[in-house]
Amino acid sequence: MNEVILGLIIPFIGTVGGAACVFFMKGEMNNRVQKALTGFAAGVMVAASIWSLIIPAIEQSQGMGKMAFLPAFVGFWIGVLFLLVLDNVIPHFHVAIDEAEGPRTKLAKTTMMVLAVTLHNIPEGMAVGVVYAGYRAGSTEISIGGALALAIGIAIQNFPEGAIISMPLHAEGTSKGRAFMGGALSGLVEPIGGLLTVLAAGLFIPFMPYLLSFAAGAMLYVVVEELLPEMSVGEHSHIGVLSFALGFSVMMVLDVALG
Repeated sequence: MNEVILGLIIPFIGTVGGAACVFFMKGEMNNRVQKALTGFAAGVMVAASIWSLIIPAIEQSQGMGKMAFLPAFVGFWIGVLFLLVLDNVIPHFHVAIDEAEGPRTKLAKTTMMVLAVTLHNIPEGMAVGVVYAGYRAGSTEISIGGALALAIGIAIQNFPEGAIISMPLHAEGTSKGRAFMGGALSGLVEPIGGLLTVLAAGLFIPFMPYLLSFAAGAMLYVVVEELLPEMSVGEHSHIGVLSFALGFSVMMVLDVALG
């Protein structure tokens, strides 16, 4: 169980590390740097969704023959629709495009910024939790190395997320300490959600392919709805695309090498 707890905490450590950048960097984050970090995060999430979630979901359904795709298909769409609902009921603010989404609210802009990343982090915590639950259940398609690779990959992409929250908060007048706490706490939902998923997944082992692809669908929703537009907004640049490719390849190497 200790290795599971460690795996659930690793992504949160990434967020905390990124949020700590507010203590070492001055001013607002450079737009090109923000695009690069956002693109990298998107690449990691896409690769993780494929290698760590969708492929294992299909492999676990091989007994269904030509219909082995069905659990992954169904789970994927439930994940997409789940995030669509959250996206419409939780007020949140996208920094790069300077736009609020969700129901109208009197919440402060900084609060909605934190809510945006917290919303983003829900499927990531679930993804790590589901993979570790599958490992604990003895799934032959999921190894401890593969679960660790996903946790490390999510931590890597969480690092820029923490910075993208804490630094704009400080630039808008929030103290460095409060900006750091805002960035760090936005990632707290991941270990909590991951642990709850591990505990609950034991009751639904036969549905593991659905849970894996559910997490993948939710993560890819975030990528397409939030990260890709943010890395492309403004002056045309290839930095976001190249960073996406780098993030994708790094996560692919981690998953194959450790899995």
